[in-house]
Amino acid sequence: MTALAMLTAAGLAAGCSGDQPSAGTAAASPVTTVPVTASTSSTLPVGPTVSSPITAPADLPVFEPAPIEWEPFNDAVDVATIEVPVDYAQPEDGRRIELFLARYRALDQENRIGTLLVNPGGPGFGGTGLAVNAADIYDRALRDRFDIIGWDPRGTGESEPAIDCIDSFDPYFTGVDSTPTDDAERAALVALAEQFAGECVAANPDLVHMTTNNSARDIDTIRRALGEETISFFGFSYGSELGTAWATMYPSTVRALVIDGAADPGAAPDEWAEQQLTGFDSTLTTFLDQCSADDGCEFHNDGDAAGAFDTLMASLDVTPIAGADGRPPVNRDIARVAVSTALYSELRWPALAQSLTAAQSGDGSGLLALFDAYYQRSPDGTWGNELEAFQVISCMDDPARPSVEESDAEAARLSGVVPRLVAPGSAGDYGCTFFPPAVDPRITITAAGAGPVLVVGTTGDPATPLASTRAMRDALDDGRLVVVTADEHTGYGVNRCIVELVNDYLIDLEPPDDETECT
Repeated sequence: MTALAMLTAAGLAAGCSGDQPSAGTAAASPVTTVPVTASTSSTLPVGPTVSSPITAPADLPVFEPAPIEWEPFNDAVDVATIEVPVDYAQPEDGRRIELFLARYRALDQENRIGTLLVNPGGPGFGGTGLAVNAADIYDRALRDRFDIIGWDPRGTGESEPAIDCIDSFDPYFTGVDSTPTDDAERAALVALAEQFAGECVAANPDLVHMTTNNSARDIDTIRRALGEETISFFGFSYGSELGTAWATMYPSTVRALVIDGAADPGAAPDEWAEQQLTGFDSTLTTFLDQCSADDGCEFHNDGDAAGAFDTLMASLDVTPIAGADGRPPVNRDIARVAVSTALYSELRWPALAQSLTAAQSGDGSGLLALFDAYYQRSPDGTWGNELEAFQVISCMDDPARPSVEESDAEAARLSGVVPRLVAPGSAGDYGCTFFPPAVDPRITITAAGAGPVLVVGTTGDPATPLASTRAMRDALDDGRLVVVTADEHTGYGVNRCIVELVNDYLIDLEPPDDETECT
């Protein structure tokens, strides 16, 4: 689980590692934080009866997939579906998930190497868009030599059934206040969290099987359906965790593996929350310092952007700005999500400065737009289900179910570390307490026997800080880190240096030296 803990109201946001390549490669969907809250006891149903935890392929019956039958989508892309078991421990029960796939066909079929599976992160975001838009994301050298296949992982995108818990996010994530002033307000936040989790459990009977381990098993099922002995994988953000989980479980099937922007796989949830929050806080400080030094920055505030930011956030906590018709007022929690959304890429910083300046004058529309972009709200008022899927998958990967008291204590600790993102007096991140127990927690990542793994990290990545990416490198049997100088989440496409290194590795299997730098 990669969680930007505490970022939204009352811990109604676990948060995530980011879902897309950097702005240097593709239009990034904002991802920063996410759903929920908790308490000491639960009245939720316990969910379906499941088998004991399983982590290794040897534990499982063999599931034989049908060959993939592709259909044209456009001149360059084909689409298909493939059925996989809901529960790999019991494939004979007949329950199936239909995964949706898209394939960008290799431009040079005579010299085609094989398949490059790609994943944009999340968890909770579909990956077919990476294949459909491959011409705008991946270098021509890769598109010449590989069929680039993206799929919507179980529970996401166009795969069926998709995780869907609620219809409107406003009651759960917009109109709440993470700094309760009394026990009644805090109890209301806990009740809201319990309600959200109850909605998820009721609407998604197989949610305990929506795990990273099962998605890794799905990767191997896709490989076998394609008829390939080995396969290559390129994952961004959470895709790093998924790719390395797959390589740990199926090392002999790995041809090559690139991961870009990674969480620390060995960190406990509270440790990872601090790592990620510290990353966002560091990037926010960089933004404010640059704005203070540049009188052309719209949020310059006579050279004290940091002081103006702190004053604005304190003001929004006491007196929110009236929202648009039918929308809740813009408070500190909405502003924090909006700010963190913009911090994913330096290209968004001018819009952030403009939105903060407008908020100083009583106009919260810019901050609300950034908030809505994070939560995938469409102009017609409908919401995507990506953040719901994020919450379910994250909780099903994580065996921890902290109590309200434990979460509140953690919030108090974090507020002492990153007070701009976790205000003093914040309620805890009650993210998974009301969800059923995790029956298939994510496997310990090593990728032992999979060969060298190319690991990409950027110097100013807020969502997966360079230190966490280094920790992923250290956890791998043979990780080769490339450090890209950029204030971006993920580094592929930032400059030609990293593009060429990825090309050389994926095409010619020539990994770079560890700690190579691309400036």
